[in-house]
Amino acid sequence: MESTRQKKVSRLIQKELSLIFQSISSQYFSNVIISVTIVRISKDLSIAKIFISIFPVNDPNIILDEINNKHIMIRKMLAQKTRNQLRKVPELIFYLDDSSSYAENIDQLLKK
Repeated sequence: MESTRQKKVSRLIQKELSLIFQSISSQYFSNVIISVTIVRISKDLSIAKIFISIFPVNDPNIILDEINNKHIMIRKMLAQKTRNQLRKVPELIFYLDDSSSYAENIDQLLKK
């Protein structure tokens, strides 16, 4: 069960990361759409697990690897945007949210 503070920090991180990805996706990630779907934060607010969806890409793992390579830069940008709200920016761990591809697969199976 998440505390109120965890929920507030998760929403803040999700909103700010969405804006960051919107601004840098054309420069670093070859014009793909990166959306932050879920942010889960640890109880001590030190680790944030970020689930992202990447469109339109044949292999989203390549973009996920690029994001993981640039996670220090992304964390620094997040720190600049949230310096008045957060004391310490949590460590960012990015995961691929495959719920949309799973739903698409189920939809195709139901059509058969």
